[in-house]
Amino acid sequence: MAVRWLCSLFGKPFDGGKRMDHGGQPSQNHHHAQPPHQQHPHHQQQQYYQQQQQQQPQHQHPAMMRLYEVQKEVQSLGPQVCTFSGLQNDREYRRLERELARLQLQVDQVDTEGKAELQGARKRAAQEVEGLLRYLEENATHPSRLAMEELSRQAQRLVEEGVVAPQRAGGAADISDELVDAVQELVLKLTQVKTGGRVPLRKARYRALTRVCAVQDVIEGRTRQQTLPLPLSGETHEAVQSINQVMVQVSCARSQLVALLMGLSGRDSCAHLSRVLTEMLVELDALDVSGNAAVRNYRKQVVEEINGLLKHLDLEGEGDDTRRYDLAQNDSIREIEAVRSHVGHLRTEILRHLGDLSFRPKAELQSLLTHLDQVDTAKNPCIREARRRAVLEVQALITFLDLREALYRRQPSPNEHPSHRAVWLVLGSLSDLQAQVLCFDGKRADKSYMMLEELLTKQLLVLDAVDSQGDEMTKTARKQAVKFAQGILNYLDLKTDEWEY
Repeated sequence: MAVRWLCSLFGKPFDGGKRMDHGGQPSQNHHHAQPPHQQHPHHQQQQYYQQQQQQQPQHQHPAMMRLYEVQKEVQSLGPQVCTFSGLQNDREYRRLERELARLQLQVDQVDTEGKAELQGARKRAAQEVEGLLRYLEENATHPSRLAMEELSRQAQRLVEEGVVAPQRAGGAADISDELVDAVQELVLKLTQVKTGGRVPLRKARYRALTRVCAVQDVIEGRTRQQTLPLPLSGETHEAVQSINQVMVQVSCARSQLVALLMGLSGRDSCAHLSRVLTEMLVELDALDVSGNAAVRNYRKQVVEEINGLLKHLDLEGEGDDTRRYDLAQNDSIREIEAVRSHVGHLRTEILRHLGDLSFRPKAELQSLLTHLDQVDTAKNPCIREARRRAVLEVQALITFLDLREALYRRQPSPNEHPSHRAVWLVLGSLSDLQAQVLCFDGKRADKSYMMLEELLTKQLLVLDAVDSQGDEMTKTARKQAVKFAQGILNYLDLKTDEWEY
């Protein structure tokens, strides 16, 4: 019931704690309150207390008054429980569990004197406490939450081996392409973890992503720096030696930042590292580099490097900002969804005009790609993934139209190589199958999905059996056909993986 009460503050009916979206209709108990998007939940909570006090008789039974006091405490803990995104071994989890257990004991100790009214009130209070305890435990032990934690541990191990350990050993970390690719893969896996709309899981996913993406940004910046020219010679200008010394400190700070983001630094803190980096900026600002454009530009690059590290040191506040992890109200997501809706309309029209080559909205599809490219993702990995998927939907239609046109305009010569003709026959079958994939709107457990997957796999096997007999044109065509078939399979998977924001 406490969860149900809290959901009413967010303007949504209770749905088992699965989601608390903004913008819904207020609950009946709050029909005099302002709409949720205009009023802070804390103000609504105060109004709720006032309403409860107004409903209390002046001479209430002591046991009932005690239950009211317990109810107030439960209501104050409700928002904390329903936004907690940690695990059972976290200090905050133990505190909330301890507070709720204390309230549960107090409810049990209320003497109802056998009166039905008091018994009912005590039962309701006990249900509220038990509901919050259950919700707290469910989110902390949810399979998706554990999956996020495992992915975070994998990121920790990668960073420990590839960045932190070499730095602690006294050397410089040589960031490899393999490390960058491995971190990118973990980011993609995190974006695909299902949250079921639960606020704590959304929050946990966003927190994990912000840290891994920050690490990704830092190490990619380090990779770019490895390709830059060496620092200027100390003989160039008297300030160059000081700038070079700061560069060495920046390199150490980069490794410290990565360790902090991944929870691998027991001594340092974000505040301490922020002070160190700020002091570097002050030192650089004090250098006199007037009259030498090369040194001035060198100092500017170092300053930009420091500012790039500083921007990653304020992640706690971002993790608590609901607008960042509840993307249903995000303007960029809405923009992407509008494009996807337009793509859906075009897909319907394309499939309806299969035999009409005059209907080729390719220019319109290209403009949608340009539109998606301009969507501001704010470096949010979930928004980037949403945009990537929308881009793939547009590209699927473009490749479908291109192949249809190529098949229609194809004029084989009498001397065409038999293997080359065989590849074109497969491409014809793939075009028909792609039309079915574009129409498909089911799940992976559906028979139609399994049939499409099997037919596409068979076409790959047919291509694998084609013997080019040394004909270069056949080799190229077969390679493109294999890539096309795999693209259709990937698109079919994309349509059925039940991804969410």
